[in-house]
Amino acid sequence: MAELRFTKDHEWIRVADGDVYEIGISDYAQSQLGDVVFVDLPEIGKQIAKGGQAAVVESVKAASDVYSPVGGTVVGINDALSADPGLINREPTTGGWFFKLKTGDTAQFAELMDEAAYADYVKGLG
Repeated sequence: MAELRFTKDHEWIRVADGDVYEIGISDYAQSQLGDVVFVDLPEIGKQIAKGGQAAVVESVKAASDVYSPVGGTVVGINDALSADPGLINREPTTGGWFFKLKTGDTAQFAELMDEAAYADYVKGLG
């Protein structure tokens, strides 16, 4: 499985194919949200800036924006989430991905936290 990188907003990202990345929310984020009941995904072709709002996830506890860890164009969405948003709870870093983004700036990926740094970051949240 490809390397995951993380943001402080608890999104993860991994290389899907060349300059195309898969993006979702971390296991920590899904556990904080509780049972996910709805996901509003971006439209294919949408341009999103690094850190820009890309999707909305709603749970039994709250609704939360999902931000894009890198800037680029949406080239795919996970249609399975519309029928089964619980995938985010069951498989947050595999089947629960939200969208695919193509970027021209692959250096943005390297700037994000690796798994060890993210684990330390989450541990510091208490």
